[in-house]
Amino acid sequence: MYRCSKERMSEKIKTFSQFGDAGHGGITRYTLSPEDIQARKEFQKRMEAIGAIIEVDDVANMYATLPGSDPHAKRIVMGSHSDSVKNGGNYDGILGVLSAMEVLETVAEQNIPHKHPLTAMIWTNEEGSLYPPAMMVSGIVCYDYLPEAIRGKFQYENMLKSKSVLDSTGTFGAALEKSGYKGDKKYRLNPEQYQCMFEIHIEQGPILEDAGNDIGVVDCVLGMFNYRLRFYGQTVHAGTFPMPKRKDALFAAAQAICDLHKKIDALGYPELVYTTGEIVCHPCVHTCVPDYVDFCIDVRHEKPQVLDSVLSIVKSCAEKEWAGCRCEVERMWNRDTVYWDKTLVGYVKEAAEEAQISHQYVHSGAGHDAQFVAYMLPTTMIFVQSKGGLSHCEPEYSSPEHCAEGATVLLNAVLKADAD
Repeated sequence: MYRCSKERMSEKIKTFSQFGDAGHGGITRYTLSPEDIQARKEFQKRMEAIGAIIEVDDVANMYATLPGSDPHAKRIVMGSHSDSVKNGGNYDGILGVLSAMEVLETVAEQNIPHKHPLTAMIWTNEEGSLYPPAMMVSGIVCYDYLPEAIRGKFQYENMLKSKSVLDSTGTFGAALEKSGYKGDKKYRLNPEQYQCMFEIHIEQGPILEDAGNDIGVVDCVLGMFNYRLRFYGQTVHAGTFPMPKRKDALFAAAQAICDLHKKIDALGYPELVYTTGEIVCHPCVHTCVPDYVDFCIDVRHEKPQVLDSVLSIVKSCAEKEWAGCRCEVERMWNRDTVYWDKTLVGYVKEAAEEAQISHQYVHSGAGHDAQFVAYMLPTTMIFVQSKGGLSHCEPEYSSPEHCAEGATVLLNAVLKADAD
C-alpha cells in the first residue's frame, strides 16, 4: 500500500489556484485562455521534471507519460480538465489533473514498479463555459464510439466553429490555433494505445459529507433528459389591459412549473433530481405583459423507467392551455445512464479498503469527460468529499486530507489495474 503526499497535494492546489484567481477565493479559467495556458505550462514543467514524456493532440489535450517496464503494454490514463466556469472554485476538474500528477510524482519518487506506461492527462474544454457545449473535446475524441443520439452534437468541424459566449467573432477553432497547443491527431486517446481510464473529481454534492465518508466509489453517471417548454401569449400594456383578458406567458409558465413539481414529487422517487435552471422571457419589459416564455427542465435518475414516467408528465403540458396560453414541448437532448467498468470500480473499492479510508458507493449526477471515454475504454471515477456539497462557485472546497486520500486511492487502484 502506497500513500500520496498531503503536503505535495496542498502545494499543487495552492499554485494552480493562482492561474485565473478571481480575487474572491476562486478562479475564472476559460479553456485555452491565458490563465489556462499558465496552468498547462506548469503541468508540463512539473511532469517533465520527473521524466514524463509530453504529447499534445490536435484538440489541445495534453498527455504526460511515465514509461513502464513492458514496452508493449498499453497505457493507463488518469486525468480531468483544467478549465473552469466563471467564478468557479479551485477543485472542480483540476483536482483530477493534480491527482494524476501526484500519482506520477509518487511513482517516480518511490520508484514504484509498474509494467504499463502511466499517463496524466488534461482534457480541453470540459466546461464549455466560453465555447459551448460542455464536454466538447471528449465528445470529439470519442465521436466514433458514442451513441447516435449523442454523436451528432460533437462533429469536429462544427465544434471548431463554436462561438465564444463573450465575443461572437471568436471561435474555438481560432482559440485553438492561437493557443500554441494544437498538436497532432495521432496522440489522441484511443483504444489501440490505452488500456483504461480513471478520473478523480470532487463530489459536487453533500452525500459523502452527510454520511461521514471521505471517498466515493462511483458506479455510474445518471441518465438524464433536457426539454424546453414554450408558452405563447399576447403582449399588451401592463397598466391598461384588463386582467381577465390577458394571456400572460410568464404566469402560464409559472403555473406549469408549479404543476410539474407537484406531479413529479408525487411519483415518490427519492433519488430523482430535476430543476428549471434557465428561463427566457419576451419582451422582458416592466410595462409589458410577456407574450413568450420558455424554460428548460433538467431531469436525472439512474433508471430509464423513472425518467420515462417523468417525461410523460412533462409532455402532457402541451395537451392544455395555461392561463390562455398555448404550450409546446421540445426535446433538447438526453443520455442513458453510463455504468463504469465493474473491474475498475472493484479496484477503487479495494484500494480504499486497504488504505482504511472511509468510502461508499455513489452515483454521479453531473456529466464528466469520463462518461464519453467509457464508450471507448474501460473507465471509472473516484469522488472526493466536497465541503457543504458546494461546487461551480468560489466557496468550493475539499480538504488537503481528503484530496491526498483521493490521490492515494487513485494510485493504488491504478497499480491494481497495472498488475492485470
